[in-house]
Amino acid sequence: MSPAIQPVIAKLTSAEKLQLVGELWDQLANSKLALALTPAQEAELHAEREAIRRNPRDGASWVEVKSRILGPK
Repeated sequence: MSPAIQPVIAKLTSAEKLQLVGELWDQLANSKLALALTPAQEAELHAEREAIRRNPRDGASWVEVKSRILGPK
């Protein structure tokens, strides 16, 4: 980060900083720039995909996961 911008950010309120983060995130999400995965991330992704392919029933559905997180109603 540019040293010139750090004092500007430091003066922002927490709400303004959060808004800035959101705007930056949206710009990144909408950009065509693809961020490359590291070799370790590629290997982990491949391993996870292979595990799902071999044992598709080992995972849990979103409904099941959400229920575990939120608990009984």
